[in-house]
Amino acid sequence: MRDALVAAAFQLFLERGYEQTTVDDIVTLAGVGRRSFFRYFPSKEDVVFPDHERCLADMTAFLGDGTDEDDPVQRVSDAARLVLRMYAENPTFSVQRYRLTKKVPGLRAYELSVVWRYERALAGYLRERYAGRRDGSLRADVVAAAVVAAHNNALRSWLRSDGHADATASVDHALGYVRTAFGGAPDGGTTEEAEDVVVVISRRGAPMWRVVQEIESTLGQD
Repeated sequence: MRDALVAAAFQLFLERGYEQTTVDDIVTLAGVGRRSFFRYFPSKEDVVFPDHERCLADMTAFLGDGTDEDDPVQRVSDAARLVLRMYAENPTFSVQRYRLTKKVPGLRAYELSVVWRYERALAGYLRERYAGRRDGSLRADVVAAAVVAAHNNALRSWLRSDGHADATASVDHALGYVRTAFGGAPDGGTTEEAEDVVVVISRRGAPMWRVVQEIESTLGQD
């Protein structure tokens, strides 16, 4: 019944438009009552995004199953790939939803709220992994936002191709940027800032002022 309601809704959205379609129209086409609709979907907006609650639950469970040996950035990147898998399960539906969302501001706002919940799930996991580290909370929020931004950039490119491009390759490429920037996060101990090491070759017997001058000259070249 749930799938029938989604199918009926999108048929009407495509034929009449989102704003012109009511819940009564959807249940009439699906052959069910209003009570059945609201048993599955709290609102008309929810029927446009029927799988996000399940995906968010899967992501939360995946992050919770991680171990201390997992690289945090890799773990949240793999968690983001669960969203891609959800979209790729039904490319036709995903492309239709993408086109519909672009046309309806209310749906775009709803989608952004869903994306924010994914980002908070990733950030929550990272905050635990970076607990006690210098700027741990800041790093968690920045990495989570970067993973979501990279994933969504690749996902939108795939949707704009009508689902014909290689979604997995695009997302892997995008998340690679995040791994390059944030990989090797401080997780096994406190990471100290790298110190500059300057090697100066001076003539034996040179006065100390000359040695100091050469050091200052070398540092001034940075």
